[in-house]
Amino acid sequence: MTIGEMLGIVLSFAGAFLALFIASKAYTAAYAFHMFVFAIAGFGSAFLIFKRYTLRPAVIPQEIDGRPNYNYGPVKFSSLAAVFWGIAGFLVGLIIALELAYPDLSMGVSWLNFGRLRPLHTSAVIFAFGGNVLIATSLYVVQRTSRARLAGELAPWFVVLGYNLFIVIAGTGYLLGITQSKEYAEPEWYADLWLTIVWVAYLLVFLATLWKRKEPHIYVANWFTLAFIITIAMLHLGNNPAIPVSLFSPKSYIVWSGVQDAMFQWWYGHNAVGFFLTAGFLAIMYYFVPKRAERPVYSYRLSIIHFWALIFMYIWAGPHHLHYTALPDWAQTLGMTFSIMLWMPSWGGMINGLMTLSGAWDKLRTDPVLRMLVVSVAFYGMSTFEGPLMSIKVVNSLSHYTDWTIGHVHSGALGWVGFVSFGALYCMIPWVFNRKLYSLKLVNWHFWVATIGIVLYITAMWVSGILQGLMWRAYTSNGFLEYSFIETVEAMHPFYVIRAAGGGLFLLGALIMAFNFYKTLASPEEAGAPEAKPALAPAE
Repeated sequence: MTIGEMLGIVLSFAGAFLALFIASKAYTAAYAFHMFVFAIAGFGSAFLIFKRYTLRPAVIPQEIDGRPNYNYGPVKFSSLAAVFWGIAGFLVGLIIALELAYPDLSMGVSWLNFGRLRPLHTSAVIFAFGGNVLIATSLYVVQRTSRARLAGELAPWFVVLGYNLFIVIAGTGYLLGITQSKEYAEPEWYADLWLTIVWVAYLLVFLATLWKRKEPHIYVANWFTLAFIITIAMLHLGNNPAIPVSLFSPKSYIVWSGVQDAMFQWWYGHNAVGFFLTAGFLAIMYYFVPKRAERPVYSYRLSIIHFWALIFMYIWAGPHHLHYTALPDWAQTLGMTFSIMLWMPSWGGMINGLMTLSGAWDKLRTDPVLRMLVVSVAFYGMSTFEGPLMSIKVVNSLSHYTDWTIGHVHSGALGWVGFVSFGALYCMIPWVFNRKLYSLKLVNWHFWVATIGIVLYITAMWVSGILQGLMWRAYTSNGFLEYSFIETVEAMHPFYVIRAAGGGLFLLGALIMAFNFYKTLASPEEAGAPEAKPALAPAE
């Protein structure tokens, strides 16, 4: 037994017994439940480590016949977890979209309340679905581009399983009413502490794999992933310093207060978009688009400029979420200025992604996976044009607090993040499981059903958001507000129904994808190679 295995078993038992001790003295039943979950995870981890020790060979080779012995186990787990969490998150999103159109759907049940389900939806789609996609793709890409096996044997498994334990704790906490009420940072202090430990392990695994690489060059996708991991760590630590009421209480109080808390929150919130939902997924774009198109990146020099410009400018854009608030005006203007400057690197990346298809545009007719990846890049360009536009103060005075913002977020979340994630999963799951994808026709159905859903969703929100803003600012000739607030709410109803229909179609597309993967993995037909090339069309 290795030192790592012995240490893993000891720490797992120690953590489990500590969790049981806290559960026995917990102030609330919900907190006790979470400690029991931690305890079960601890005992389960000790069992799995020991079982793995009994089954593994004495020495795990780093290479076999001169080729890297890649560790695809954690990649497989995270890929399938992403599919599961994606469907769960999309379903909860559909439920709350229907609740906005038909408020009585919650039936007075506290854990079906919009206020509890909404953070469950955002965390499930961003951190559970998106996070697992990022972990899976990053652990896959860093191995392939470094020509080296993942560093450590237990550490990658600790990252993927520990991260999904955090998702379970956060999600169940929302339903049970445990939250610190910070946008995209709702989990309480003990969940934040656990995520910090997991994230440090993730960074170390990634860095150590790069350190042992056989390929001298560090490919640009790994630079984007590294920026995502390090910046998210910094944002997490900056936005979540809290003082717990007690070791036996889930409640804590954030160190920051007032406008300082707001500034930290939207420095974190916007850069969660900038580095979790942009930089991390750009790493996916820079690997999977060239790989699927079988073309090199259009301009590697542009990709480096894209990287450095993006990570420098994005970090300053957060204050545009706080226009017309108590935040000092100079800080608002600074955020707006950097947001407008972000047009350039964002569109540079979009152009680089699209132009990578030079000489391969005909493949869009025959390969729906590549089509999905390319359309995601187009949505990235559209969203990164709309975002800076909405940060301009005069535009923001109309758009802020309206459904226009919701439309903007979902054009990026569904069109960019969703489609590039689906495209990566359609590539990667057959590759790592060494299976032939069951049906490209189903991928085509997924693409068109989801695309129609996105168009319905974002157009409904654009129209309803602008209508909201105009109704709120309408005055009579006597200087009174022309519409009461409830009249503006009533005017939104048809758009909320259309939004729910669009979300339903997007969920249907994800279910088609899940069925396709089920049939792919159930099939005994192997791909014949870890990365089988797409078949050439007859015209080629």
